[in-house]
Amino acid sequence: MSATGKTEKITIKKYANRRLYDTSASRYVTLDHLRELVKSDADFEVVDAKTGEDLTRGVLAQIIFEEEAKGANLLPVEFLRQLIGFYGDSMQAFVPGYLRMSMENFMRQQEEMREKMAGAMGSPTASMQLLEEQTRRNMAMFEQAMRMFTPFDARTHGADPDAPAAREAPSRPASSADDVKALRDELEAMRAKLDKLAGS
Repeated sequence: MSATGKTEKITIKKYANRRLYDTSASRYVTLDHLRELVKSDADFEVVDAKTGEDLTRGVLAQIIFEEEAKGANLLPVEFLRQLIGFYGDSMQAFVPGYLRMSMENFMRQQEEMREKMAGAMGSPTASMQLLEEQTRRNMAMFEQAMRMFTPFDARTHGADPDAPAAREAPSRPASSADDVKALRDELEAMRAKLDKLAGS
């Protein structure tokens, strides 16, 4: 911990043999150790021991892959397909911000739920009602998020030519400036919908 009382970022060095070394604890660690650091909200970075290159993103992705391989199945197959489809696509730059905003809203909603549950612990009926309410809200937010991805997917990966949106689309190709404006408008609409869902 620094002199200001703030916990300093932990540096994890990754060696060519794939071993991970926690410099704060002066010992070799496993991916399970990093997973626990994430769960405890510890700030850490993973760097290449030789070059200093930041490898944090890749290591975090590896933790997710291992959890999925163990049968956690947190990520729906359709979501993974859609996510993969955005790599190299014109929408790629917008996806990280959208996902971050969605998760922030989701986490805020969960924290509100914990506070309500703490106040309703003395009443089983109230607790069940809160659980049912939260389940409905989570499902509504998840379904909304999946629907929000669909217009992007149709726009960038080929929409049904018989669909109303396709029939109404102008015959001339839109300029890149128009596309960017349209995408920004869609993102703002998403933000408003997610905020409304989180606060409902």
